[in-house]
Amino acid sequence: MTTMTEAPIVPSYVRDEWWTPDPGSGAPVFDACTGEQIARVSTDGLDVAAVVEYGRTVGHRSLDALTLHQRALVCKQLAQYLTERREELYEISLRTGATMRDNLIDVDGGIGVLFTMSSRGRRELPNANVVQDGPVEPLSRDGSFIGEHVLTALPGVAVQINAFNFPLWGMLEKFAPAFIAGVPTIVKPAPQTGYVAEACVRMMVESGLLPKGSLQLVSGDAVDLLAHLDHRDALAFTGSAATARRLREHENVRERGVRFVSEADSLNAAILGPDATPDTPEFAAFVSSVMVETTAKAGQKCTAIRRVIVPRDLVDTVAQAVRDKIDAKVVIGDPRADGTTMGALVSTTQLDAVRQDVRALVDAGGRVFGSLDAPEVLTVGGARQVVEAAAFMSPVILAFDDADTDAVHEVEAFGPVTCVIGYDDLDDAVRLAARAEGSLVATVCTHDPDIARRLTTGIAGHHGRVLVLDRDDARTSTGHGSPVPMLVHGGPGRAGGGEELGGVRAIAHFMQRTALQGSPAMLTAITGVWHRGAPMRAAGAARYGGSEEHVHPFRKSLAQLQVGDAFVSDLRHVSLEEISAFARDTGDTFYAHTDDEAAAANPFFPGIVAHGYLLVSWAAGLFVSPDPGPVLANYGLDHLRFVTPVAAGDSIRVELIAKRITPRVTDEYGEVAWDTTLYNQNDELVATYDVLTLVAKHWPAADTGGVGVDAGA
Repeated sequence: MTTMTEAPIVPSYVRDEWWTPDPGSGAPVFDACTGEQIARVSTDGLDVAAVVEYGRTVGHRSLDALTLHQRALVCKQLAQYLTERREELYEISLRTGATMRDNLIDVDGGIGVLFTMSSRGRRELPNANVVQDGPVEPLSRDGSFIGEHVLTALPGVAVQINAFNFPLWGMLEKFAPAFIAGVPTIVKPAPQTGYVAEACVRMMVESGLLPKGSLQLVSGDAVDLLAHLDHRDALAFTGSAATARRLREHENVRERGVRFVSEADSLNAAILGPDATPDTPEFAAFVSSVMVETTAKAGQKCTAIRRVIVPRDLVDTVAQAVRDKIDAKVVIGDPRADGTTMGALVSTTQLDAVRQDVRALVDAGGRVFGSLDAPEVLTVGGARQVVEAAAFMSPVILAFDDADTDAVHEVEAFGPVTCVIGYDDLDDAVRLAARAEGSLVATVCTHDPDIARRLTTGIAGHHGRVLVLDRDDARTSTGHGSPVPMLVHGGPGRAGGGEELGGVRAIAHFMQRTALQGSPAMLTAITGVWHRGAPMRAAGAARYGGSEEHVHPFRKSLAQLQVGDAFVSDLRHVSLEEISAFARDTGDTFYAHTDDEAAAANPFFPGIVAHGYLLVSWAAGLFVSPDPGPVLANYGLDHLRFVTPVAAGDSIRVELIAKRITPRVTDEYGEVAWDTTLYNQNDELVATYDVLTLVAKHWPAADTGGVGVDAGA
């Protein structure tokens, strides 16, 4: 048995150095499956104020030097590096009681967030540090004064205080969006499993990919980080509702504007629809889901199913079916023993807390399906025995005759424990689900669309996520308890009221939304995106502002192209013969293009008018530079709107302006969005849209042998 003085202390990583307190200090940390002391944690003597200031200064300078895309690429590279070393992380995590299946959630899930956030950030955000948030708002008649919203990185630090159950996923799902947003992170893991977070941070440091000051780790227990934060900073907390309340009431949250979000206790529900009788695939899928969520991570999941809400006459049937499934599938033991499917709780302290909650639920009327005794468990040597110093617990299924028993809706036994209660009708099921006063997630299991609609709309306002489970998605579903980085994770009320993940929404959580007002030229300079009314450098027809001195923008590589580079065409005449030919050749013979009398009777048309897509095609013919060049491909249109119809005998012209330029950090080309506007001979607006193209960074481009592709390809 390792002694207090022999156990290594878990270091902190602050100000780009590893730091440990004085020898001999620290609280003990134990192996959950053997009871052996494996580490100590302490922050005695740590200058927390200096840690925060280092992030605000050095960390911000290093992150500000990179664009959103460059930071997103670093996340991908970190994910690749951690993937190569994940077996080491698996091995370390086994000491927490986590099985290999649990590690797929924590280790692989955390790495997966890095990959996903990197991809979403580079695909959906500009390669810049100012992000437009919504459309431009005209604020003057002549367009000289406009407004819009933009997102920029918070000027402070992103502090995360994490729970013990997911030391890697919990850290990385907060780190990735903050890092991409450009905000340095300070991680404070739970001391019980902080050694796993430390191992991951050590690997990230060893990768050489982290900019200075972008990630710091505080390994200890009583650390008042909030005392050093203000309106510049954000604090994300995962843990108990009681601790969340204390943090929310902190003076710096109440009076100094610290941005505080929490993910706290959650009595999540799973509702079995009345159509999902025991002979249906839905019933089987439901029972399997409850079994998995009760035993995964030994029930230590904020998203675990705590309340199983079923038709009243199926309470005992469901409770027994879940019990039978557990007995058939679950082997409790040391995760290092072959055959173990459920490990220990994180500590004996946690075990005692869960047992106390179970006693409260039994005293409130819960009927136990299973045993409350300490289980015999599978040990590394293959023997089955009770390990007194460890934190093993048998799964507990409790059935209640009174669905309104207060304890069911108030006590969260944070272990392998779930309660089964009955409802009378769908309205009653919705009412019972809502009694938890806000939850992270709920499952609705039914194959009846009307039941799915009624239950989902009834409970959605009380839940951050709803999984609709049936025979069609039972095999492909990611499951009740698995947040995915593309969708938001959080919940209202008791669940904390916070929100994490959700693709680029998560990145925006670490950015300030600011309303900008000014002239088009000034907003173009600030955002790097061209605004109508700002100066442009136009080639093309002289009578519409073009000049022979300017090179056609399609002849410019990204190295040469600038926002505001433009092309203006001359007028093109529109004939009835061309409209008729397009209708005939495409089969689009809608009456507005073929029947003059019927078209004139329509309040929107003066008679036969040109097809909208014909106008878009003619516009391309007016602005395309046909020879091979740096414009490699046209990959779409955005925001297409037809404003004024074009009749036979009218003419059209086009203005094309480089609006947004987004170089890719991994390729020899980037995206260019071209603000495209069609006018008629009277300078009336005909259509507006953005043309999206891929443009080479240099031309001739080495990767294409100097041969480009027509923009209309």
